[in-house]
Amino acid sequence: MEIVIANKSHTVYADIICKTIEDAAQVRGTGIAKRKPAYVATKMENGNAVIALDDGKFAGFCYIEAWGHGKFVANSGLIVHPDYRNLGLAKQIKEVIFKHSRTKFPDSKVFSITTGLAVMKLNSDLGYKPVTFSELTDDQSFWDGCKTCKNFDVLTRTERKMCLCTGMLFDPKNQNKEKPEIIKESVFKRLKNIKQNLFLKKEKK
Repeated sequence: MEIVIANKSHTVYADIICKTIEDAAQVRGTGIAKRKPAYVATKMENGNAVIALDDGKFAGFCYIEAWGHGKFVANSGLIVHPDYRNLGLAKQIKEVIFKHSRTKFPDSKVFSITTGLAVMKLNSDLGYKPVTFSELTDDQSFWDGCKTCKNFDVLTRTERKMCLCTGMLFDPKNQNKEKPEIIKESVFKRLKNIKQNLFLKKEKK
């Protein structure tokens, strides 16, 4: 297994990456914004993506997005092919893309919004902290990307203050301070359940 910074030669995997992300959204039954192959290919060409390959077979992927003129960056589209799940690959990809983000954008805050408990735990291990959406980028183009998510109506009716996703932020200004407390996955699970009960009950009324 190799995990490398993607380049133009890896654009041949763009279609299967997008298909894997779409399939995961359907299986999970939660919000994952759709990606288009051309967009994913551009990320690879610009050196803003990481891909995992097993002897040439696609295994996993994640990419970097910059927002607010580089004040914020996000590690988005983290996906592992079903054949390679439960092997710790997501954690390895997350660590590589996070390190790459810190190298390319050393002064940027790194943020994430996700409904995935495993991703929340990975973020926490890297030093991210749960935050309100107001602490994330106000770049409208980022939030426009949520329009393809099945939970977009929740985001709009709360005036973009909250959603089923949890916002998490890594601030480089705090990296030399005392090591952040690692949050247990059970805490994220309770938070997710509270949000689902709150918003889904409203939908049923």
